[in-house]
Amino acid sequence: MVSTNQFKNGNHIDVEGTVFKILEFQHVKPGKGGAFVRTKLRRASDGNVIDRTFRAGEKFRAVRTEARKMQFLYADGTDAHFMDSASYEQLAIPEPAVKDALRWTKPSDEVDVLFIDDQPSDLQLPSSVELEVTDTEPGLRGDTASGGGNKPATLETGAVVQVPLFVNVGDRVKVQTASGDYMSRA
Repeated sequence: MVSTNQFKNGNHIDVEGTVFKILEFQHVKPGKGGAFVRTKLRRASDGNVIDRTFRAGEKFRAVRTEARKMQFLYADGTDAHFMDSASYEQLAIPEPAVKDALRWTKPSDEVDVLFIDDQPSDLQLPSSVELEVTDTEPGLRGDTASGGGNKPATLETGAVVQVPLFVNVGDRVKVQTASGDYMSRA
């Protein structure tokens, strides 16, 4: 059992038969009344994010999670297909469950597939990825690094991010996976 005082970002808990990932939490001790915990939870089955408040000390079933290295093969519109690098077994995860993570994943990339109670359910991404820019407007003469300003750029995975004006087609850029923000040129 996991108590509210053992919460950590990224842990998984079972709330009334549904598995959730803890995105963030905050212990609140009001001047009057009992303490409580405000949380932001992502449902493992479909990726919906909800806000939920629990009484301090409330207990939940701990959920067993395991990450396995797998190769991303392709996404066909309904499922994302992966292959276990060791046993060559293939598995499919419904695409809506991993839609956000697929924005930063190219076919044949090695990824960590998260198994919750022995069921594949999510991808664990590094904090940043390096991807090539495949389409963006050319920067105009006089646009400098110190001039500021951003423009949209399409990356090789199809994701669109805001980049500085000096970034061109063919450049490799480093992008933060949690927020989708441009970090630097690679």
